[in-house]
Amino acid sequence: MDEIKISSNIQLSIIVPVYKEADNIKPFLTRMKKVIDQTGLSYEIIFCLDPSPDNTEEVIQKEIDHDGNIKLLIFSRRFGQPAATMAGILNCKGETCVVIDVDLQDPPELIQAMYHKLSEGYEVVYAKRKSRQGETLIKRVISFFGYKVINKMSDIQIPRDTGDFRIMSRRVIEELRRLNETHGFLRGLVAYVGFKQAYVEYDRDPRLLGKGNYNRLTGSLKIGLNGLISFSSRPLQMMSIAGATIAGFSFLLGVTYIIQKFMFDLTPGLSTTVLIVTFFSGVQLLCLGLMGEYIGRIYEEVKGRPMYIIDKVIEKKGI
Repeated sequence: MDEIKISSNIQLSIIVPVYKEADNIKPFLTRMKKVIDQTGLSYEIIFCLDPSPDNTEEVIQKEIDHDGNIKLLIFSRRFGQPAATMAGILNCKGETCVVIDVDLQDPPELIQAMYHKLSEGYEVVYAKRKSRQGETLIKRVISFFGYKVINKMSDIQIPRDTGDFRIMSRRVIEELRRLNETHGFLRGLVAYVGFKQAYVEYDRDPRLLGKGNYNRLTGSLKIGLNGLISFSSRPLQMMSIAGATIAGFSFLLGVTYIIQKFMFDLTPGLSTTVLIVTFFSGVQLLCLGLMGEYIGRIYEEVKGRPMYIIDKVIEKKGI
């Protein structure tokens, strides 16, 4: 795994995972550079690109030719946004690091307030959404209940209404480097690392151009399931409790039928049998599926494969 050497002359690293985002690169850089110029900080912008079928790579390379502060990590194949984000974090040079999406739903103008908040003695400042424009009702409902379930069942507390948009100190970056997990659920990992954290509230804008690259329904469910499995074993404990409860219910039902057999007329009905068999079969399959998720996660972690593989690092010559 190629890693860029850490240098202390950069104050702020900006990590931007991208995939099929050619139209958003220039608008993003225009707004971002205005923000950085106002801060007066030395910086680098690291685009982390999963090989894209459009011309995202070419657009970024043209920007690199004109600005030596821009860098590009290109992966050997598509590893997904969580892995791309972690690659940028682990290969950045800055004393601090910001993670932000390129679609401008998260306003770059908030970075200045986040940086000032960090300087008050915090190690992490995350952006908390007051509103979520441009998102469907289904996604909002999934997000609401998803955070509630994760925080109820997890051993750590993940702030609600947050995404990956946050600023972190070098201390947190180095602690993240020590974690050897192949599923990079950043919100959970940063919460797990701990230290003094704060938030800045904002209104999330609709996406500037194009469409998102993950399914609005299954994508949110996948993220939520990843967070739950990565940071909690309570679903497995609940399976044991549910199994004992259902077994007790079955025993009582059996006793009821025995009593009916000897004292009353046995309740007839094939539908009752079908209903009971179907119910228990569904419960068993659900439990097996949940166990499969955990076993699959263990299998992937045991193999020890890298979270990402960098094909090449592109930056302006002489930098």
